Amino acid sequence: MVSGILTMPSQLSDVLPTAVLVGLITLVAYYARRNKQYRLPPGPKGLPIVGNAWDLPAEGCEWVAYQRWGKQYDSDVIFLRFFGAPVVVLNSAKAALDLFEKRSTIYSDRQHQVMLHDIVGWGKNFAFLHYGDEWRTHRKLFHQHFNQNMVHKYQEQMTHESKKLLQHLLACQGDFMPCIRTMAAAVILGITFGMEVQPENDPYVNTAEKAMHAMAMVTNPGSYMVDYVPSLRYLPRWAPGAQFKRDGAEWAAAVTTAYEMPYQFVKRSMANGTALPSITSSLLSKLDEGKDNSREEYLIRHVTGTAYVAGADTTVSALEFFVLAMVLYPEVQKTAQEHIDRVVGKERLPTFEDRKSLPYISALMHEVLRWRPVTPLVASHRSMVDDEYEGYHIPAGSMVVGNAWAMLHNEERFPNPENFDPMRFITPDGQLSEGAADAMACFGFGRRICPGRHFALESTWVTIAQVLAALNIGKGVDEHGKLIEPKRDCTPGFLIHPQPFKAIFKPRSAAASAILQSPTFFD
Repeated sequence: MVSGILTMPSQLSDVLPTAVLVGLITLVAYYARRNKQYRLPPGPKGLPIVGNAWDLPAEGCEWVAYQRWGKQYDSDVIFLRFFGAPVVVLNSAKAALDLFEKRSTIYSDRQHQVMLHDIVGWGKNFAFLHYGDEWRTHRKLFHQHFNQNMVHKYQEQMTHESKKLLQHLLACQGDFMPCIRTMAAAVILGITFGMEVQPENDPYVNTAEKAMHAMAMVTNPGSYMVDYVPSLRYLPRWAPGAQFKRDGAEWAAAVTTAYEMPYQFVKRSMANGTALPSITSSLLSKLDEGKDNSREEYLIRHVTGTAYVAGADTTVSALEFFVLAMVLYPEVQKTAQEHIDRVVGKERLPTFEDRKSLPYISALMHEVLRWRPVTPLVASHRSMVDDEYEGYHIPAGSMVVGNAWAMLHNEERFPNPENFDPMRFITPDGQLSEGAADAMACFGFGRRICPGRHFALESTWVTIAQVLAALNIGKGVDEHGKLIEPKRDCTPGFLIHPQPFKAIFKPRSAAASAILQSPTFFD
């Protein structure tokens, strides 16, 4: 009845406040009655109706607040409510493994978020599909091309784009972030769609960045009230308080284009005989032209469209934080460069074949992911049934969130967690420790772990190794030539980046310059 009334614009302004209030009170009362008899995990009390929504820091970075509450209540598991809806935060790897992996049959679903799924349109991304046959079909197709064994096939293209990045970094005059975005996009778009990326202002890269920004803004719990009061979606865009509708419409257009543009590019290229080898062209070429392939094409379009998210933006985030760490910790940069010089020498760049012989570089990459986890809050799971953990009740339908930031900044496991120190992951005999795998918490857990993590790690490793071998990284300078101290802060959202900063890249030596300028550099 309420939703029917809310579709009538003439009555909207009169009934909306009442409808929202009634809906919120009903929701709060429902959960209060339902959970009264159970022992819930500890957490801040919150306010009537809104719950803990206003307890979150205005500047974002709610993972820090969750970590603080975990310490305050001396619990790895904390309980919150956003407008009546239950949210359970897991602040330890043990709790995340116990629930997301050991109890994966009941913790592998996704919460339906109106802003993410319906208004912005990211519901087509199989990472956010509900647990079931449709999700399994999408993931199976993606896994065929991006599993740990398959990504080795893409090493040549990753290395080629990494070398191009070295030259672009020398020419960027401090503004290096667009260079990294272009490199990461070129790798995944070339492999997935056979697309060649323009060095600057590529239209697809710009659109995909806007779509990714939308995801970052709408994914974390508590981001938008419409997720908890779905009737708000019927607000017209012009109404006061409907900025989320205006933002959503703009973001939805970018999301749709991000899926359609590369897919249609491949189809046109195949039709006129100019298509380069790619995952998408290979899949399309196997379709039976005499059949209705609409279902198969839908699957191909959305699985390949997910690749940019799964493989590119995580790489961008990790590499930007790598540069930040090298600027802030020059002694680590020097140690890494000396390590490469001893193992590889100065007459060539490291390759994937050198990886096992360069444990410090691998440790450095893992420390980047620990120090600034690309997704501090891994994509939330949904509890499918009532459950009990460590004596606490977890209500069915709860949004269950793994706080990777808290796990990777645990002072007991990682002393001085804000310090960047790759030696955390080096054994006494100089090898990469098994504990380095802990940094993978930023990719999630269980059946919903990020399927593009192997691709992202391969591309990130070779880029870090080659940048360190060829270039020195220093602080940027202002218009007066004064060094600029970069901030350690990160952007808010689901997938984080450093606050914009400048860095200067210079060849390490005459030998490095000779390598970069060699006519056989890309051979």
